[in-house]
Amino acid sequence: MPRSLTGRIVLVVVLPLVAAWLAMVLALGLILTNLHADATRSLLADYGQTVVVRFRTAVLDRDDRAIAAELREAVAGSGTEVHLLRADGSYVDLGESPSEARPEAPIAIPAAAVRGSTVSGGATFTDGRQHLYAATVLRPASATGPRAIVLSRVDQSRAQAIADLLRALPLVVLLSAIIGLPLVLFLARSVGGPLRRLAEATADLPRGDHHPLPIEGPAEVRELTARFNAMAEELESARTREAALLADLRHDLRTPLTVIGGYATALADGTAVGEDATRAARTIGEEAARLERLVDELGAVERLRRGPEGLRPEPVDARELLHSSVERFGAAAGAAGIELSIVDDDAGPDDADAGDGQTAGTAAFVADRGAMERIMANLISNALAAAPSPGGHVWLSATDGPDDRVVLAVTDDGPGFPPGAAARAFERFYRADPARAGQGSGLGLAIVREFAAAHGGTAHAENVAPRGARVSVVLPRIPPAR
Repeated sequence: MPRSLTGRIVLVVVLPLVAAWLAMVLALGLILTNLHADATRSLLADYGQTVVVRFRTAVLDRDDRAIAAELREAVAGSGTEVHLLRADGSYVDLGESPSEARPEAPIAIPAAAVRGSTVSGGATFTDGRQHLYAATVLRPASATGPRAIVLSRVDQSRAQAIADLLRALPLVVLLSAIIGLPLVLFLARSVGGPLRRLAEATADLPRGDHHPLPIEGPAEVRELTARFNAMAEELESARTREAALLADLRHDLRTPLTVIGGYATALADGTAVGEDATRAARTIGEEAARLERLVDELGAVERLRRGPEGLRPEPVDARELLHSSVERFGAAAGAAGIELSIVDDDAGPDDADAGDGQTAGTAAFVADRGAMERIMANLISNALAAAPSPGGHVWLSATDGPDDRVVLAVTDDGPGFPPGAAARAFERFYRADPARAGQGSGLGLAIVREFAAAHGGTAHAENVAPRGARVSVVLPRIPPAR
C-alpha cells in the first residue's frame, strides 16, 4: 500500500479500472469467440447448400464421390475439409490422405431432417483438435446414397477473438488513460495539495510562523482547513495573551522584589536603624505577602485552565457562605475601620444591619465550595481596598436571580469605577484606579470571572448611587454537566 495520499488515490482508481478492463476482455472474448464460430459454421453451411441440387440429380455412388471431389477442389487452400456421411453414421471413402481428419464420434443427423437442412456444431476430430462443422442433409434417411455432406474447419474462433482484442485493447487503454489520468491528477491535487499545505503549516505552527490557509478542496478538506485556521488563530491569540501575562508578571514581580531588595540592603549595611529598621522589616513582610498572594492567584489561574473538569461541586448554602466570609475578613475590616455586614440587597445599603442580617434567596445551590470562597475573598478584598478608611462600608448580599439563579454581590461606598473602567474590570492585571486595586495582584476580578464561567455563570461590575461600586456574580443553582 503506498504511503502517500496521491499514491493511494492512484491505486484506488487504477485497480478498479484494471478490473473493469479484465472483465471487459473476458466478456468480449467470449462474445467474439461465439461470433467467429457462428460465422465459420454459417460459411460452411453456405458451401454445403451450393451442391445440394447437384446431389439431387446424382444417381450412382461414383457421382456422389465426383461431386464431393469437385467441392473439395473448390475449397482447397481454405482449410475446409469435405466428407460424405451415410445414414448409418459411416463415412464414404473419398480417397482422403492420411493427414485428413474425421470426427472421432459419428455426427448425428435427426431422422426427420429434410433435404437442405443443416446440422452444425463442434466436435473433436481424429487429429486431436476441435473442429467446427456444418452437415447439410442431401437425402432422406430412407434413400440410398450419402445422407449428408459434412464440411469442417479447425476451430480458430478463440484465436481470432484474441487477435481482435489485441487490436482493440490498446485503443481502449489509451482512451481510458486520456480520460482517467486527468481525473486522477485533479483528485490527487484537490485533496493532496491542501493536505500537503496543511502539513507544512502544522510544522511551522510551533515556530509561530503561520498565515491563514486558503479554503479549497473537497468539503471535508475545506472544513479541516477552516478548523486549522481557527485553531492557529486561537493559538496565536493565546501566545499573545501569554506574552502579555509574562510581561505583567515581570512588572508585578519587579516592584516588590525591588522594595524587598532595597530594604534588605538597608538592614544589612546598617543604614536603617531604630524606627526605620522596624518600618523596613514591616515593608518587607508586606511585599512578601503580596508575592505570596500573587503566587496563590497564579495557582488559581492554572486550576481554571481545566475548566469545569477542575471543579468539585457540592451543595453550598448562600447564608452560610456570607457569614463565613464576614468571619474571615471581619478582623481586617475592623482594623481598617470599615464596617462589613450582610444585607437584604433589595433594601439597599442604607438599610444595612451590622448584626445577623437576613438575605433574600438563602436556598442552597450547587458549586465548588473552594471556588465560592475564592470569589468572595477576592470581591471583599477589592471592596475593602476601595472603601474609605476609616468610616467605610462593605455590604454582602445573596439574592435570587432570573432563571433559577443565585446572585452573590459585594457593594462598597468607595469612589466607584472611573468612566469606562467597569467594562474592563475583569481583565487580567487591569488597574484603572490604584485606589481600587490597592496592593493586589491585578488578577482578583479576572479569577472571579473565570470561576463564574466555569460554573456556567457570569460576573458584572457597576457603579451605584450616590457613590460606590458593586461587583456581582450570577450563578446557576446547578452548574452545567461536565
